[in-house]
Amino acid sequence: MTHPTLAPTHPHGIPETDLFGYLAEFSSAQALVDAAEAAHKAGFTKTDAYSPFPIPEIDHSLGIRRTILPWIILSMGIIGGSAGFFMQWFANTVHYPLNIGGRPPNSWPMFIPITFEMTILFSAFTAGIAMILMNGLPKHYHPVFNVPGFSRASSESFFLSIEADDPNFDREKTMEFLKSLNPLEVSEVAP
Repeated sequence: MTHPTLAPTHPHGIPETDLFGYLAEFSSAQALVDAAEAAHKAGFTKTDAYSPFPIPEIDHSLGIRRTILPWIILSMGIIGGSAGFFMQWFANTVHYPLNIGGRPPNSWPMFIPITFEMTILFSAFTAGIAMILMNGLPKHYHPVFNVPGFSRASSESFFLSIEADDPNFDREKTMEFLKSLNPLEVSEVAP
């Protein structure tokens, strides 16, 4: 007889309600890409892949859409360039006009270097800050860090995770699905 306040447990000891998901280990990048495609075709949306080096086709395999980050960087670059140009135009034509060598106060060729630098400055800071925020960094803890052997993700192994809060996640069916992909090992991930 089970105690009514205790959650039922899986044979591995992780309570049913305390499961982050599953983590499958693969031996090659191509095996990971194939597994990610299969998971995407099976309808899983809360998935992630971990590998020791970037795999260009993994985003498409996982069904990850292109990010809006380049458009944010472009618009901030345009704003920075416009602000740099306006700052110089305003200072030289409205606020403190000087007649030097007979040039007009609005001599735009001399504004180009600072306009260029402001474009780069705004774009670079926007790229760094937006990338950090959109990736949810800094992230000092992730449940997959507790899985024995996950440290190999930075040197030699390839991992695919499916989270338990995925709408298509079923404890037994998802485990069977991952095992059908011929992984080296499938582990439960506790939160």
